[in-house]
Amino acid sequence: MPNLFIFGLGYSAKRIAQRAQSLGWEVVATGSEGKLSFDDADAVRTELSRADAVLSSVPPDRGSESDPVLERYGDALGHNWIGYLSSTGVYGDRQGAWVDESSPTGDGRRNARMACDASWMERGVRVFRLPGIYGPGRSIFDRIAEGKTKRIDLPGQVFSRVHVDDIASGVAAALASDAPPGAYNLGDDLPASQNAVVEEACALLGVEPPPLVTLEEANLSPMARGFYAENRRVANLKAKRVLGWQPQYPTYREGLRALLP
Repeated sequence: MPNLFIFGLGYSAKRIAQRAQSLGWEVVATGSEGKLSFDDADAVRTELSRADAVLSSVPPDRGSESDPVLERYGDALGHNWIGYLSSTGVYGDRQGAWVDESSPTGDGRRNARMACDASWMERGVRVFRLPGIYGPGRSIFDRIAEGKTKRIDLPGQVFSRVHVDDIASGVAAALASDAPPGAYNLGDDLPASQNAVVEEACALLGVEPPPLVTLEEANLSPMARGFYAENRRVANLKAKRVLGWQPQYPTYREGLRALLP
């Protein structure tokens, strides 16, 4: 049975682990829901020596802005298959234009993420760049239930997004196909405004959407405001072509229907 070691068993990595296990992989992971503590160096290094493949979903350190996995265990990562969960935020603002894996990176607002993405790329691994992630327990329906939904009047603003199960199937496809190293965008087929998603969700629930407000009136947190500061469409054709991957939820419409309470 092949062994997959995962650094950081978070929301997306947990789905990846489940998908890998269904395909016959043994999975060992660090994190609050994993088997190991990230700081138990002896145990981690022992498991890494047994692993056939390694995946990191650990974000940059907020203080040092360095990559914790590379800082602590980079010398133990000589595996033929290594993956890293990154962000399409590395492409920065493109004023609504399309980006793909050949597009330049390094001029966005997430400096630490861009630096870590570049560090992993330099090691010749598979870097999975993810847009806005949604799925069970993390969707617009949850925001509506909490009364936190907003429609912001920003004509032309679009985002790419991906269902968490499509992240899992994309990484699983890369494991199964022995995909070559490099960047892979895992996003759906239809970049759209957040307002379109809100309106679709409200229609499915049979409720009125919230009124349009300006960005100033929305009173967003700095993190959320930064989200609206970038505008781009993310192409997924390389992942489809090279990995043989097809998203189960090609647009937010299918994804929302699958999540309907």
